[in-house]
Amino acid sequence: MAKKVLIVDDNAVNRALATAVLKKSGFIVQDVEDGFKALNLLELGGFDNVLLDINMPGINGEEVCKKIRSNPKMRGLRVVAYTAHVQEADRRKLIEIGFDDVITKPATRQMIESKM
Repeated sequence: MAKKVLIVDDNAVNRALATAVLKKSGFIVQDVEDGFKALNLLELGGFDNVLLDINMPGINGEEVCKKIRSNPKMRGLRVVAYTAHVQEADRRKLIEIGFDDVITKPATRQMIESKM
């Protein structure tokens, strides 16, 4: 059975790229443009992975990840940060917050596929 991925990014081009790559790799994909919509969808269940942008208006990716990790209904969900701004210290911080992995934008098809 194909894994279902939620892509969360306020940039439509970034969502479209990740969606195209993952669909081509056999994933079932849904995307939203902000953290509030993501949390509402995730609350309903059915997702295996989340590709989550860090810098978004409203509620940023770090806060979304913290809310995911504090919700027992979302236990086992793989959360991957999807960000353009990451150095080694940032990567460590994101992992400490609760992300399972980090993909740096612009991402290649291989990077996205390997992390999901």
